[in-house]
Amino acid sequence: MSLVVGQSLGLTRVGDCVSLCNSRRNGGKSKYFLVNRRRLARAALVQARPREDGATATPSPPPRATTAPVVQYRRADLADDLQAEARALGRAVDASVYSPELIARKHGSQPLKALRRSVEILAALGGFALRLGIDQRQGKLVQNMKKRAGELRRIFTRLGPTFVKLGQGLSTRPDLCPPDYLEELSELQDALPTFPDAEAFACIERELDLSLESIFSSVSPEPIAAASLGQVYKAQLRYSGQVVAVKVQRPGIEEAIGLDFYLIRGVGKLINKYVDFITTDVLALIDEFACRVYQELNYVQEAQNARRFKKLYADKADVLVPDIFWDYTSRKVLTMEWVEGTKLNEQVAIESQGLKVLDLVNTGIQCSLRQLLEYGFFHADPHPGNLLATPDGKLAFLDFGMMSETPEEARFAIIGHVVHLVNRDYEAMARDYYALKFLSPDVDVTPIVPALRDFFDDALNYTVSELNFKTLVDGLGAVFYQYPFNVPAYYALILRSLTVLEGLALYADPNFKVLAASYPYFAKRLLTDPNPYLRDALIELLFKDGKFRWNRLENLLQQGSKDRDFSAKDALQPVLKLLLDPNGEELRLLVIKEAVRVSEAIALGSVVDTYNSMPEFLRSLVFSGNGNGPLTMSATELESTLELRDQVSRIWSLLQSSESFDPAILQPIVQVLQQPEARRLGGRVAGGVGQRLAARFLQQLLRATTPSSSPIIP
Repeated sequence: MSLVVGQSLGLTRVGDCVSLCNSRRNGGKSKYFLVNRRRLARAALVQARPREDGATATPSPPPRATTAPVVQYRRADLADDLQAEARALGRAVDASVYSPELIARKHGSQPLKALRRSVEILAALGGFALRLGIDQRQGKLVQNMKKRAGELRRIFTRLGPTFVKLGQGLSTRPDLCPPDYLEELSELQDALPTFPDAEAFACIERELDLSLESIFSSVSPEPIAAASLGQVYKAQLRYSGQVVAVKVQRPGIEEAIGLDFYLIRGVGKLINKYVDFITTDVLALIDEFACRVYQELNYVQEAQNARRFKKLYADKADVLVPDIFWDYTSRKVLTMEWVEGTKLNEQVAIESQGLKVLDLVNTGIQCSLRQLLEYGFFHADPHPGNLLATPDGKLAFLDFGMMSETPEEARFAIIGHVVHLVNRDYEAMARDYYALKFLSPDVDVTPIVPALRDFFDDALNYTVSELNFKTLVDGLGAVFYQYPFNVPAYYALILRSLTVLEGLALYADPNFKVLAASYPYFAKRLLTDPNPYLRDALIELLFKDGKFRWNRLENLLQQGSKDRDFSAKDALQPVLKLLLDPNGEELRLLVIKEAVRVSEAIALGSVVDTYNSMPEFLRSLVFSGNGNGPLTMSATELESTLELRDQVSRIWSLLQSSESFDPAILQPIVQVLQQPEARRLGGRVAGGVGQRLAARFLQQLLRATTPSSSPIIP
């Protein structure tokens, strides 16, 4: 349901808000001001009722406040921006940083408070644990798993922000939770009741050391969103007229979260010590997660995350990241550009604007892959509320409190893992988990290989375009849960990100598959990235048993060309450099062998084409009446040779069809081919082709002189 701002009042007048705050501080008649402000707020908001024809009234834009000059907003230059950021950092200099020792010292000295909260938590979770024990005793643990998972989600919601965040974190941990729990906990929402506006406005003034009316010309009458850590207002800056979103931290949230993590760490110690079937270091996970939550409490850190994210990923025209207003940002207040948009899960509203949900989801997938595999800095909380479709078709990212990073070595290892998956090389897949830090080096992967084979052999019966990403993640999660895996936070979070995007797409198209949408990106990276690890992965994908798999190359080029950043130039040069590398003799031997095959196929294909184009009488004259044609080859070998020639021709056409293709890209290749090593390589290829064709000619000659003999097949 949309809300229309009334023309007469617009947004709530800041003077009313300030009067309310001052009245509270001065002991005035706050009740009168509160009631008066609420009356004005409700008068300012009018529900948009459907017209009789079924259409919805179009919201009118909020009016500009007459008390503030309306000017065109301009981004500050770099120097001003850096100075404003430095001032914001100064305001956050006392921001808390997670320290297990500090919270233990602080809350350990408040035993009664800790005891009350412990009783509250134990009362909620103790009953849950008792029901689990009964299920296990009655042999109904698996049967009731879905039901118990739903109970745990509701318990976490009742226990408040820390446990909501904890449940959301567990929903990304297939090594800790069975699939039913992962699915249920992923539905946790961190929406909580709002706190009083007066407290929010007082926090803004206290944090920024400015009066509210000196900052804003208007403010929304109530929060437009509320979450576990804070709530958001829509406002208008007085100095520029720019509409902004102002997030204000919930009072006392840091104290509450600190106490909860103090108690949760105590449980973690007990689990590490006494619970044998959980092989993961639970205490380390708690500390890592608590550190992320504490980072979310520092809004200046969130602002820096947003700026970095914008720099890395908003270079694409279809990705929007809001600007930060540093002069109005502090440890507990974040002011950023207001983004008009529709939540990505509101399909009807999006399509009514002439937009397509699938286009937006594809944008999200491509951006997520860049986050994971290019720069490593990624949005760790991409639920539908943080992804908006703007009226002009862009995908807007919001809420940068929880971010994560993929280590550089892991980015390449993930792509290599995909190659091993495509090749069904399960031994190599199992070894990849060492590089990905899923397994410690002392863990034997031998028992894990059959589990991977059993699952993926079944899953890979589907084509890439048919394979459901969630099914793949759930199946792999079951393997992780059974063996001593420790899934790194970055990997769990990105899996969650892609699963969320696939889930959103399935509302619009039940047949959508995120893997099919991701494959062009993987293909492009394998073909164009000069990183040595990925060059080796490409060779591993294309060569098998000393033979080049042209169908794989053709498929990679077909898929890679679907990526808008694909470049034929980038696809050719890294491979050539690898081929001419001083340490590439083994690869050169394979390439020489394949180049001979291709050259021979092209030459023989030309002979066959010439032969087929001849009149019948000329064929008999040239080939002495030989009814077997010009070549001493079986029909199967001839068909294979012509298919190879045609496949190479198709691959060249794919390269030429690249938007960036220019014959000039061959110039540096020609220059490289003039180097001594390249000339020797070319000579070896030419020699091999000459030998093969000479042998063919000799066989043809012998067959012509001994017509009774059988065809000679090489």
